[in-house]
Amino acid sequence: MSHDPFPFAQDDTRRILDWVEGHVAAGPDPRNGARPAVALEAEMGGAITPDGLGAEAAFALFTDVIQPATRPFGHPTSLSFVAAAPTRAALSFDAALGAAGIFAGNWDGGAGAIHAENQALRWLSDLAGWPSSAGGVFVAGGTLGNLSALHAARHWHRGRTDTNGRGAILCSSEAHSSIAAVARVMDADLIVVPSDPSGRMTATAAAAHVTPETFAFVANGGATNCGAVDDIAGLTDLAEAKGVWVHVDGAYGGAAMADPAMRPAFDGIERAHSLIIDPHKWVFAPYDSCALLYRDAAHGAAAHGQRAVYLDTVDKSEWNPSDYALHLTRRARGLPLWYSLVTHGTKAYAQAIAHTRAIAEDLADRIAAARWLDLLLGPNLTVILFRPKGKTEDEMIRWAEEHRRSGALLCLPTRWRGEMVFRLCIVNPQTDADHVMSVLDTLQ
Repeated sequence: MSHDPFPFAQDDTRRILDWVEGHVAAGPDPRNGARPAVALEAEMGGAITPDGLGAEAAFALFTDVIQPATRPFGHPTSLSFVAAAPTRAALSFDAALGAAGIFAGNWDGGAGAIHAENQALRWLSDLAGWPSSAGGVFVAGGTLGNLSALHAARHWHRGRTDTNGRGAILCSSEAHSSIAAVARVMDADLIVVPSDPSGRMTATAAAAHVTPETFAFVANGGATNCGAVDDIAGLTDLAEAKGVWVHVDGAYGGAAMADPAMRPAFDGIERAHSLIIDPHKWVFAPYDSCALLYRDAAHGAAAHGQRAVYLDTVDKSEWNPSDYALHLTRRARGLPLWYSLVTHGTKAYAQAIAHTRAIAEDLADRIAAARWLDLLLGPNLTVILFRPKGKTEDEMIRWAEEHRRSGALLCLPTRWRGEMVFRLCIVNPQTDADHVMSVLDTLQ
């Protein structure tokens, strides 16, 4: 009889699954939040020992110490950054996915999972109006998605122009911080175009900054800080004239294409070359998941396909996700989205996304009507920027921290045109506008 070096009783598994069931049903506690490392070490110090603490004690550290010291971005009152709102179906399935232990880097290891992921990617491609040549892969987050897309863009551009220079990426002043990070990693120049008063980059503004070294335009499909959608149609016109790749960073806002009322803001995306959408933001999936899509998937494979003798046995006639981004080993992180889509249907998704927009419009109207608040912008998609009248920056910070710690509302300061402001980003269809306004009333 073989020896099991890691015994784990069925009751130990049941303990974990019971917690999962209860947590999915109850949802996160909005009062949770980060604690200082010194406080955590006082409770967790010495956890890793030669003989182990045992399953029950180890899991108690998770339930009693670790998980309560995390910020619950999935709660309806979490309206800072771009939060999350995973469906209970997606959260539940994520537990099954972890247990399945699927290797989804190539078809041989994960055929069924990859086929399902590709169905979800096809739905997103259809939102963009892309042809059957479109495809891609789910990666860990928007930064990796942007990096992989822009590497493919430079590879494509070099092949068309017979140049091998560093090249330049053109983006808006409201572009996500990852674009500057990607430019540093790629050792490419970064051209930053000032946005208009609403945070939008126009093709007219971009045209004045294009250089012969420019190989890609990055268009915001919902800027993180202000929600703006750039002039995608104009930028694709300009790119076609200049021989430049267009990448749409729709990490937050790309989901809006599912709502027919918001889809016109993305006109022109059908001619873009690549796109990212983070399902863990506004597509109701758990962390971590970024859908990286190419209008012509062959361009992704040309840039990213890896070759080695130990990979010679991989079936190249089927879809191998490792060919489409900067990775090899990967989990099937797109499956929780797929399961929730199959469970609820795309109509439910479109309705939920439209409902969040309605919540944002309602809140913007109420903020504009409140005599103690100044509405500065929005809603751009579902982002609202506002400032309380007569409050200092220190008072704003103290107010935000008080309501974050109480669990009433996660509404943190940001900056807009050099001024400290508050920002709301609605991605959870269960956010209660009445509750949000009752908390904002305390700014009087």
